[in-house]
Amino acid sequence: MEGGPEAVSKQEFTEFWKRATSSPYIMRLALSAGIGGLLFGYDTGVISGALLYIREDFVEVDKKLWLQEVIVSMAVAGAIIGAALGGWMNDMLGRKTSILGADIVFFIGAIVMAIAPAPWVLVVGRILVGFGVGIASMTSPLYISEASPAAIRGALVCINGLLITFGQFLSYLINLAFTKTPGTWRWMLGVAGLPAVVQFVLMLTLPESPRWLYNQGKENESRKILEKIYRADEIEGEIKAMREAVEQEKQEEGLIGQTLGEKMKAAFSNVAVRRGLYAGVTAQVAQQFVGINTVMYYSPTIVQFAGIASKSTALALSLVTSGLNAVGSILSMLCIDKYGRRKLMLLSLIAIIICLLTLTGVFYQAATTAPPIDNVDTLSFGANATCQAYLDAPNVSSWNCMKCLKAECAFCASTGGNHLPGACLAETKEVRAVCGEQKRVWFSDGCPSKIGVLAVIVLGLYILAYSPGMGSVPWVLNSEIYPLRFRGIGGGIAAVSNWCANLIVSLTFLSLIHALGAAGTFLLFAGFSTIGLVAIYLLVPETKGLQFEEVEKLLQKGFNPCGCTNPKTDEEKASTSN
Repeated sequence: MEGGPEAVSKQEFTEFWKRATSSPYIMRLALSAGIGGLLFGYDTGVISGALLYIREDFVEVDKKLWLQEVIVSMAVAGAIIGAALGGWMNDMLGRKTSILGADIVFFIGAIVMAIAPAPWVLVVGRILVGFGVGIASMTSPLYISEASPAAIRGALVCINGLLITFGQFLSYLINLAFTKTPGTWRWMLGVAGLPAVVQFVLMLTLPESPRWLYNQGKENESRKILEKIYRADEIEGEIKAMREAVEQEKQEEGLIGQTLGEKMKAAFSNVAVRRGLYAGVTAQVAQQFVGINTVMYYSPTIVQFAGIASKSTALALSLVTSGLNAVGSILSMLCIDKYGRRKLMLLSLIAIIICLLTLTGVFYQAATTAPPIDNVDTLSFGANATCQAYLDAPNVSSWNCMKCLKAECAFCASTGGNHLPGACLAETKEVRAVCGEQKRVWFSDGCPSKIGVLAVIVLGLYILAYSPGMGSVPWVLNSEIYPLRFRGIGGGIAAVSNWCANLIVSLTFLSLIHALGAAGTFLLFAGFSTIGLVAIYLLVPETKGLQFEEVEKLLQKGFNPCGCTNPKTDEEKASTSN
């Protein structure tokens, strides 16, 4: 591990709490900007429960798997556009203005979703909400990072990650609260507009990023803000570091240019930025390809795949996994400035791979032990109610619940118990009602399983493995790894990469489940996670405790993943030899 095992004093461990309590202004700033993370989390969590009820209201959504994937993933498509434009907005308009703009768009999108009379209107609302989330996803951590002392920067940026998980937890609470309310999913989606209003009001009372202001030539305004954030003996050092960065930028300004195309060209021709992008984009893509947002977007559906048919029970169990996500984010705040970014991500990925392989085994066992189909019971419902594929099959004795579901039919469990032979029926509302009238349980997404609870437990462990490392650290890393003059565009490229990977995963998950089964799908994610582990080991340096300018020098010099020396010491040796 780069830097080697390093002893950390109790004073370093408690530095965050001392600084935060002695300067409430820092916490006010971080919490206000971090509401962008709450919006991000709420949007990713709320659709998982809302989708169950959207399918009931719109028959075409229930019948078309691709339409369900589109409704879920169009928010991600909007986020890609928002993240792409967010980089430009951050550099041209400032961090604060970008956050305010994201709040307005998000609020409009929430209202459109709440009143949607048809699926296509719902898709439009999802795109608008995603656009706002895309801007906020890169701007909130960037704003917090640039207004934070280096010693506690990681922990403060993790507040954004903590609020992401709190937003997901809140979304499941809201979903449960409105399960019995007329309008169900409309309330679930519409409530998302309230945090956007709260953040808009709070941000009006906060200043712009001091580093962005200094870069715009507003040194006095920047100094006044720094005086509220830094200790008196730290201000001049911070000003000096910003001055050197701005002077270097002015020297390169003629080479960089002002247009987006010119800045992109300059960014990729700069060795420090290029290496920063290798690290930042790798971390962001790996964050998505471990499969986390399949759990966030489809958590109740996954619980139903595990054999738990009740919507309210599935939502309640999803609440548990979301709560564990919040616990993991708190662990990240405690550990990130103590153990470092790189180490947390590598350990997180190892634990994720173990959990995904375990889930693969659990879902494989659930599929192979699915209850068989009772032919007499099935035919007793009548030919019109029986699954047509079952009627046409040459050898129905080999059919079980899983084969019935793969034929796009449903399983009506036996009155004697969910694990006894049951009926394979056509998946319609009318037939479902008949099954319910007989006090039997209807399974359309997963089969009854004695190990369904085990799947939920492993999902919880997966969340605990993900959240402290891969959940928070990629956003922290991308808020600090790019030089100031390229921070907006670098963060934008990384955020776009994150959302593109998110789109691929969320848009294909249900189709992968249909084609590979739950076991095969989670095995695929375990493979992706292994690739991510190797890539992060090779490409991501440690940035713990370094000032932005020191990170740039580290990237200029180059990163050796097999080295055992401290980055600061290397940089000092290089400057001495020069």
